[in-house]
Amino acid sequence: IDGRPTDITWGPNWDDDLGGGPDHLADDPVLKKMNDQVRLEYEQAFLFYLPRICEHCLNPSSGALYKRIEDGIVLVDQDRCRGWRMCVTGCPYKKVYFNHQTGKAEKCTLCYPRIEAGQPTVCSETCVGRLRYLGVILYDPDKVGEAAATPDEKDLYEAQLSCFLDPDDPTVARAAEESGIPHDWITAARRSPVRALITDYRVALPLHPEYRTMPMVWYVPPLSPVVESLTATGHDGEDPAKLFAAIDALRIPLDYLAHLFTAGDPAPVEAALCRLAAMRAHMRRINLGDPRDPAIARSVGLDERGIEDMYRLLALAKYEDRYVIPTSYTGTVPPDSVDGGCSLDGDGGPGMYDAGLPGMDSFHAPPVPETVAAGDGLRGRVNLLNWDGRGLPRGLFPRRRESER
Repeated sequence: IDGRPTDITWGPNWDDDLGGGPDHLADDPVLKKMNDQVRLEYEQAFLFYLPRICEHCLNPSSGALYKRIEDGIVLVDQDRCRGWRMCVTGCPYKKVYFNHQTGKAEKCTLCYPRIEAGQPTVCSETCVGRLRYLGVILYDPDKVGEAAATPDEKDLYEAQLSCFLDPDDPTVARAAEESGIPHDWITAARRSPVRALITDYRVALPLHPEYRTMPMVWYVPPLSPVVESLTATGHDGEDPAKLFAAIDALRIPLDYLAHLFTAGDPAPVEAALCRLAAMRAHMRRINLGDPRDPAIARSVGLDERGIEDMYRLLALAKYEDRYVIPTSYTGTVPPDSVDGGCSLDGDGGPGMYDAGLPGMDSFHAPPVPETVAAGDGLRGRVNLLNWDGRGLPRGLFPRRRESER
């Protein structure tokens, strides 16, 4: 605060919020691409939360991972999985986990029993900020490989957009129905909030498209407090012209966001932020009773109706508008599975946090009693969620039997 170096060694949400300070931030792969554009000083720090789940990619890494034909959800084939953990290291988003208790890889299942029943995922429905949207996007699988092989990384965003199909196109709708996709799925694709944010309004962007897995969890980039920054300098923070110009000087650097979402191309990120700023300026005039200015919407490639529709989707969307999920047209929904919570949240999950497991009340996990049932070398392991990474607590590795020594 006073400019002197501060050695912060611990704090709330240390890994997410503080990141270990400048020494560790210097290893940020995104910052390495930006040279000296970001000063690694606390008073210059910026923060925004980026919730990361499995991206359910169009082009997932190989191995036991497969993409379901009926809904595009990426799962781990438990029968094919041999516990080699190649899919764990192969996932660039690090969203495949190894279950030491079962010896199998596991990952987010997108709550597929709920999806099959037409209900949203648990993490979407319980998001207190109503920030997660779910919907159907039709795409051409024959174009995915070509798009993933795009030579220039900065062209990958547009290449993936070219894979998506327009459900309002009669030719697309007819081809979809001929391939066996039910009509209600095509209708859901037309109402999809995800499709609107990605292709209509162009405010949602993919995370690290340079990984070439064609991710399908997209993000609306954060519009940092640019209005307050302009006001502090004596300017009218709500003046659209000044607002758009200030986006280049955001506290969260534009290039940083570009390396996150568009492989370093700042143009799509700047366009998305300008649309968000235009929506703010347009709706402020309406709320204050000021005369409307159609030029605000036109400046970002929208009309007044389009910018107000985007506002309703982002700010006022109801439950049925945020989640447009048709029921499954194949298979059956197991009973009692719809409201069973997150699939990774129970006994035997990747974290192995069984009820009453020793060490749950302490970050430093005490040794687990070395009791292994006969013929069961996978029992008695330490709870990985509580292990602090120091030392080798008993139970971290399977105990060798007397016959193996």
